[in-house]
Amino acid sequence: MATITLITGGVRSGKSSFAQQLAEAQSESPVYLATARIWDEDFAQRVKRHQSDRDGRWQTLEEEKLLSRHDLTGKTVLLDCITLWLTNFFHDNDYQLEVAMEAAKAEWTKFVKQDMNLLVVSNELGMGVHPENEMARKFADLQGWINQFIAQQADTVYLMVSGIPVKIKEGA
Repeated sequence: MATITLITGGVRSGKSSFAQQLAEAQSESPVYLATARIWDEDFAQRVKRHQSDRDGRWQTLEEEKLLSRHDLTGKTVLLDCITLWLTNFFHDNDYQLEVAMEAAKAEWTKFVKQDMNLLVVSNELGMGVHPENEMARKFADLQGWINQFIAQQADTVYLMVSGIPVKIKEGA
């Protein structure tokens, strides 16, 4: 079973940088598990910026949804990020909240059966402006429920606030 550290917070709160520092402190050859789907040129540039933040110690795997198909036993893995991973399930299931949530939970459950050190980055969407349309509200709900699902299983949880990690859960 995976040892899970969840790092959550708002956009540009320092989640990825902090997670990367933790992974590099825990392993000489961490794995970066990227879940992004490139939607447009702006997003492609964001991905390139993230890639340039990592040096030669890192192995990068790109996986939009099926995390469990990678054997990561014994590795330190930085999964960045749950929000992008969920977006892929939500989109591919025609924006049906319940269907996307069940598919994501099933895949997550298979994935974390591996014996690995897993650092997970996710966004706290519900701390900002209330979404103005139904699809955005459904996605914010999906994100919040999956964050709760992962946090319950996590050994450690950090909330990033303005670049400062605040530990909010530490395993027994």
